[in-house]
Amino acid sequence: MSEKPFPHPSVFLGEKRLERIKGYRVHESRTPEKPLRVLTPSQTIGPFFALGLVGSSEDDLACREPGGARAQGTPIVVSGRVTDEAGKPVRKALIEVWQANRWGKYEHPDDTTDAPLDPAFKGWGRMLTDSEGRYRFRSIKPGAYPNPGYDDWMRPPHIHYSIFAAGLMQRLITQLYFPDEALNDIDPILNGIENLDARASLVARRLRADQAGEQGVEAYGFDIVLSGAAQTALFVDG
Repeated sequence: MSEKPFPHPSVFLGEKRLERIKGYRVHESRTPEKPLRVLTPSQTIGPFFALGLVGSSEDDLACREPGGARAQGTPIVVSGRVTDEAGKPVRKALIEVWQANRWGKYEHPDDTTDAPLDPAFKGWGRMLTDSEGRYRFRSIKPGAYPNPGYDDWMRPPHIHYSIFAAGLMQRLITQLYFPDEALNDIDPILNGIENLDARASLVARRLRADQAGEQGVEAYGFDIVLSGAAQTALFVDG
């Protein structure tokens, strides 16, 4: 971990402050300050995504093979619903998630940090929402990690989300953050979202132990709203 002090988000102030952070930019047309007037009617591009697209064990990020060794770290279960602006469930939405391991290390060639890899940690998952728009996956709580090139400020623990659904012309990208994390308060990416309600939409809810569906895990709820006033904050793809 770098000994340099973490910069306060104020150093990224300005209309395009997130554009100063490589690879991160809030899509303002998806997180607007005011409701947008739609001039051109949209048309569906579905139906698609057959059930066979997702394997039976792909909702488990903390294990490479069913019944195999489990990854190190605090076991977690994340569940939620995907809905439209009217609160109606979005069924058969394809959700892909990926994250760092307990030490904040991604198994990716671009991750050149010295943090160790975990041979049991898969680090990615895929699932389809059910008829009520619900999804659920198992993992371990990811660790924080330095972001090279920006004074090595530490990114708080987070999970990346990609959402595909009928009617969407491109995938939607967002991130889940964990509640009560001190690094949330100084993360320029999270704090780069001007609208406080939109920013809060990215922080998961801590659920009761009995809501996890199994013993010995931390449970979190993270709902995704695809449009409307309560829309989840989304980032530009790419």
